[in-house]
Amino acid sequence: MSTRAIPALLIVSLGVWAQDPAAPAPDAKPAVKTFQVEPGTHIPLSLINSVSTKHSAAGDRVYLETVFPILSGGRIVIPPGSYVMGTITNVVRPGKVKGRGEFYLRFDSLTLPNGVTRDFRASVSQLDGRASEELDRTEGAIRSEGNKSGDVRTVGETAAAGASIGALAGSAAGSAGMGAGIGAAAGAAAGLVAVMFTRGPEAVLAKGTTIEMMLDRTVSFDETDLDFSNAPGRRVGSGDGGGPLPSRKAQTLPRRFP
Repeated sequence: MSTRAIPALLIVSLGVWAQDPAAPAPDAKPAVKTFQVEPGTHIPLSLINSVSTKHSAAGDRVYLETVFPILSGGRIVIPPGSYVMGTITNVVRPGKVKGRGEFYLRFDSLTLPNGVTRDFRASVSQLDGRASEELDRTEGAIRSEGNKSGDVRTVGETAAAGASIGALAGSAAGSAGMGAGIGAAAGAAAGLVAVMFTRGPEAVLAKGTTIEMMLDRTVSFDETDLDFSNAPGRRVGSGDGGGPLPSRKAQTLPRRFP
């Protein structure tokens, strides 16, 4: 082979190498790794503001924060202290004769501590075990507990008070038994009227109540979204309640006239 043919062969070889689809491009960038939080994931939250059927209305915002880390691919993707915003979509106040207070809560967006935000949809899957409210998992309604025991107690207490007053009046008239009976009947009637003209217990979720939400769709992040090195530190005591949750005892006190 002549020395003149060698450069030509080198040029042909380089051209073939440049056209080889299997050869990586010199300036190719490595693929960015993604992390997904799948539908059905349960995320525990703490209420930052209180919600009640007495003071809330459809369209009101609800603010919460995460209290437990959520992982994907062995990495924390939603750290504690991430913020969640929701919306009250419907409010029904308890009736005066029957019915229970209820409201519906929808979750709309998630903001990580570094400011990365995702819109999503999620529903309430569980309520704080300390709360007396009930969750209808089928409809998604958060309802106040019934107050039948409180109604019976109101009627009984007013009947007993009426009987005591009637007995005293009957003794003065020489017929204590009849007076007690009349007084008890009058007291029971007054208690029944009180029950019929006052509302039942409101549905209330106090600040600090733990709510578990369940994702309805996938939420995705890439590695650049999960850089928390410059994120502000979590507030001390964040997620702690501002007071005790409403107890069953507090919601079953004797009713009074409005």
